[in-house]
Amino acid sequence: MTDHVGVRHLVVTRHALVRQVLADPERYRPDNALDAVTPMPVTALRVLAGHRFRLPPTLANNSGASHPQIRGIVADALHPAKVAAQRAWLTALVRERVARLRATLDAGAPVDLYADLAADLPLLVLARLVDLPDAPVGAVKEFARAALELFWAPLDDDRQVALAAEVGRFHHVLREFAATGGGLAAELRAAGHPPDVVVGALFFLLVAGQETTSQFLTLLLHRLAGEPAVRAALRAGDVAVADVVEEGLRLEPPIVTWRRVAAADGVLGDTAVPAGTSIVLWLARAGRDPAVVDAPDDFVPGQRGSRRHLAFGAGAHRCVGDVLARMEAAVVVAEAAPLLDGVTVIRPPWCPDNLTFRMPDAFVVRSVERPADQ
Repeated sequence: MTDHVGVRHLVVTRHALVRQVLADPERYRPDNALDAVTPMPVTALRVLAGHRFRLPPTLANNSGASHPQIRGIVADALHPAKVAAQRAWLTALVRERVARLRATLDAGAPVDLYADLAADLPLLVLARLVDLPDAPVGAVKEFARAALELFWAPLDDDRQVALAAEVGRFHHVLREFAATGGGLAAELRAAGHPPDVVVGALFFLLVAGQETTSQFLTLLLHRLAGEPAVRAALRAGDVAVADVVEEGLRLEPPIVTWRRVAAADGVLGDTAVPAGTSIVLWLARAGRDPAVVDAPDDFVPGQRGSRRHLAFGAGAHRCVGDVLARMEAAVVVAEAAPLLDGVTVIRPPWCPDNLTFRMPDAFVVRSVERPADQ
């Protein structure tokens, strides 16, 4: 395919081939993972330079020798035991919000399940795990969405300049925190990583470590709103919450594509791939590969192949926060799915044009009006 600026990419959709690329970071390097989809004009680059913005290879775009150690430090901060320790706190918070939303619905008013439930949950949990900088939740969410748009969306020059200013301002906050903050930042410093690497790791966590999960929670709830049989099976205990989460990841992943670049001439499947080729891995399509899953387009929790999705990637760069995302989604499904009974969707999620990320802006529902004699 040829993109909006004339750059050609090889698009890979088959599950086996997507996994093959992800599992071979030597032949298919991650160097272009964070490259801006729309080349930035000089004006936007000057804005970023004015904020001393830099993104050295740290996690997703790091093919160097430093990657395993950086990843190991981040993985320890998100260790399954530490994630499990947050479950009771998160459950209480979600339960409290669900009760408030139920009262609003019962009063006949609409509720936004994105803004009022899902948007900030992953950020609040992440902050407890890695000791994030003390910044207003709204400011962090705006920064994260600005970064996803700046680097992965088709944009005009004016929009890029505006986004560069927003991303640059928050990058300054991260740079100050990286120099003095505790938790993950302190551990990276103690391991000898320079300030730019600490900033880069924090940057990626704040973008990919929480924004994608709030997107997924919203997309999954929207999907469940249209799956009454699945909700009924959940109520009856005939379907496991974990299976619902996995089927949601397969059908509604927040990250739909990821990129690699060919390091040498080769062949993928039966297609010649010259060195330097930009490869777009269509993760969402791979999750619907009929060679892997029995009912590719149907929401059937527990079906064969449901857990073989690539929503978290694969290989050396597999998402380090997968256990965290699954825990958060399981809590939300268990506590919030009953809210979807007896409601109608009045504002489905809308996602702007973006190569990689789905960025729902709202999900508004209200109770179905009952006849006057009921």
